[in-house]
Amino acid sequence: MKQVMIMGIPFLHIDQKGFVSLLTERIQQKEKTFVITANPEVVMKAQEEPQFMEYVKKATYVCADGIGVVKAAQILGDPLPERVTGYDSMVQLLEIGNQKRFKVFLLGAKNETLQKTVENINATYPNVEIVGYQDGYFDWNSNDIADRINETQPDLVFVALGVPRQEKWISENLDKFSHGVFIGVGGSFDVIAGTVKRAPIVWQKLNLEWLYRLLSQPSRFGRMLSLPRFAIQVFKLKGKGQGSTR
Repeated sequence: MKQVMIMGIPFLHIDQKGFVSLLTERIQQKEKTFVITANPEVVMKAQEEPQFMEYVKKATYVCADGIGVVKAAQILGDPLPERVTGYDSMVQLLEIGNQKRFKVFLLGAKNETLQKTVENINATYPNVEIVGYQDGYFDWNSNDIADRINETQPDLVFVALGVPRQEKWISENLDKFSHGVFIGVGGSFDVIAGTVKRAPIVWQKLNLEWLYRLLSQPSRFGRMLSLPRFAIQVFKLKGKGQGSTR
């Protein structure tokens, strides 16, 4: 499949609908899949931390979860179709899972948020089988989470540990599984649980979801500093005449 290379990261050239269809097909064919939905923050972390770049390179697919990445591809000469977000992918996979009776494991978030997420998924997608869940507060070096997940043989494992912990966990444990789609979904459990509101549609259409989140959660300001650093790097590449296609 076509990829668009941005700062050493191969972004899948696909739209949201096509991506969910691709993952659905891989679930049905029992193909193991590691998904990273990457925004500019993820790209910059990969530039600055070689170990994190190794996690990214281990992914089956990397998608453009951020308008900044889409704009960068356009500036560098090979546009991506659109954003492919972790939250939208999760919701759409749950919708399909409700039809096809997918088995799901949830990993991450605070316990109260996780419990509410489970409750809301059960209410909205009653045919999805939540085969297990674990909050994000565990001893990283001493736990049986991967074994417990393996016992349930899920079709989907949503990992909401935030960047970079979710990519680290999937990368370190992926070899223990024979199949399943493993996807890092950041703060998506908070949205499904209702503890955090997603930007209104008008903000999303204006590509200002990042600004809405910043205004709603000022604590994110430090993380947002990756945006101007990312933009500077993109324009440096453009100035050097470097395109983005692989």
